[in-house]
Amino acid sequence: MDDFLTESDQWERVKAFIRENGLAVLTGVMLGGAMLYGYSWWGDHVTARSQAAGARYVDVLEALERNDKARAIELTDQLQKDYSATPYGDQAQLALARWHVERGELEDAARRLKGVMENSKDQQLRPVARERLARVQLAQGKADEALKTLDDGKAPAFTARYQEIRGDALLQKGDRKGALAAYREALAAMEPGVTDSGLLQLKINDLAATEPAQGSAAPAAKTKEPAS
Repeated sequence: MDDFLTESDQWERVKAFIRENGLAVLTGVMLGGAMLYGYSWWGDHVTARSQAAGARYVDVLEALERNDKARAIELTDQLQKDYSATPYGDQAQLALARWHVERGELEDAARRLKGVMENSKDQQLRPVARERLARVQLAQGKADEALKTLDDGKAPAFTARYQEIRGDALLQKGDRKGALAAYREALAAMEPGVTDSGLLQLKINDLAATEPAQGSAAPAAKTKEPAS
């Protein structure tokens, strides 16, 4: 029937609809526009902050290349304070820790790695920091601390790495049997084709060569002949 209405009748209906529903329609349009604008603004804001944090992280790396320790630490502290929602602050801490290790500043390296391991919001960085902290503790001769660091963290993707470090720690403590078992577990957990399995296999071969053969009995003690 609407098809036969005159243009005047149709216009009157439009005006009536607007009078009855105009406010609701206008409000909906305005809200929809505001939401779209808000999402767009927030996305641009996050992108801009991420880019700024990335640029600051590059500044940290360049400062470390110049051996400008003070500037690198200053920039890292700014990243941690002003861009805590991004992973760049923790990445800068890892870079600083590596720089410390290269210069024998193991205590400083351990402190930074422990901070990332315990406080990072990036769950992928925590096991990385844990692995590196355990290695630093080994370099410090703190095998027991390294073992505790590894025991306190569970990360299936890092099983092979953790087990190899555990073997190194046990070997440092003189537990050759325990080290060999840990190395073998590490090798079994490695993905096929891993390029760094060669060194691990050498460690296994070295310890296995001195391992007593299964089922072999210890040589009997020689009895003294009675004195004549």
